[in-house]
Amino acid sequence: MYYDALRTFITLAEVKNFTKAAEILHISQPSVSLHIKNLERELETELVVRSRKSLKLSPTGAILYERAKQIIRIYEQTKRDILEQQQIVKGCLKIGASFTIGEYILPDLLVDVHAAYPELELEVVIGNTEEIVQQVKHFQVDIGFIEGQTSDKELVVQPFMKDELWVVAPVSHELSQKEEITTSDLQNQSWISREEGSGTREYLEHVIRSNGLQVKSFLTISSNQGVKESVIKGMGLSLLSHSVIERDVQLEQLTTLQLKDIHFKRMFSCVYSPIMKSKQNVAIFMDMLKEKWPYS
Repeated sequence: MYYDALRTFITLAEVKNFTKAAEILHISQPSVSLHIKNLERELETELVVRSRKSLKLSPTGAILYERAKQIIRIYEQTKRDILEQQQIVKGCLKIGASFTIGEYILPDLLVDVHAAYPELELEVVIGNTEEIVQQVKHFQVDIGFIEGQTSDKELVVQPFMKDELWVVAPVSHELSQKEEITTSDLQNQSWISREEGSGTREYLEHVIRSNGLQVKSFLTISSNQGVKESVIKGMGLSLLSHSVIERDVQLEQLTTLQLKDIHFKRMFSCVYSPIMKSKQNVAIFMDMLKEKWPYS
């Protein structure tokens, strides 16, 4: 199974036209057809279903399309790794991070990495926990950082930092006047939280379920800053990481509610594919991560 043939098949699957695929790849249309025929002969299956008006993937073609994208990514990553291995630490390291980590935790580490390896290009993609897990799994990023959980057995999950979350309220909220509250005080409150797939949202839903809390209303915003601004404006309570609210509490824009005998704690973790462990840039980054936050 050849690299060029797989690349041709991926292009054809996406544009669904032999002529357009040939133009994009700068090869002749007969060459596109030959690549597809060779793949079909090797795999003993029909990959594309042709008609006068349309072209679509067969069921086996759809399987190959997803696998072929992964094969191409691994091949291209391997080429970069081999080149990097023969040179000083440079090239590109793609990092995926969930919002809380990417916006409030990771920047400190990036400063250290840049200072130690100025020729290493760092690229950070921020999304929710579920999105980052998928990007790591499909090799769209080299390593990911999540605040939620994943049970994906194809990935290595390594905790690196403990995190504490706090129930936060606007300073004008009636509960803000209490030195200590109980879970009963949280009954029938309005809540503001991140979107589905967020680790913070997952944790809040666990807190609500496990404490049998009745919810008056629920507002979803796909941004930590948006959640905080909504709380500040008195729209409800939220549950957020200490790192997210620290500055706002110091500025007295938000207040934390102290629950009697209850603390909300979780782990931040990095996730990566086992094959990435041997990549020089990933190994260096992991070493600096452990040095900065020696989890125990």
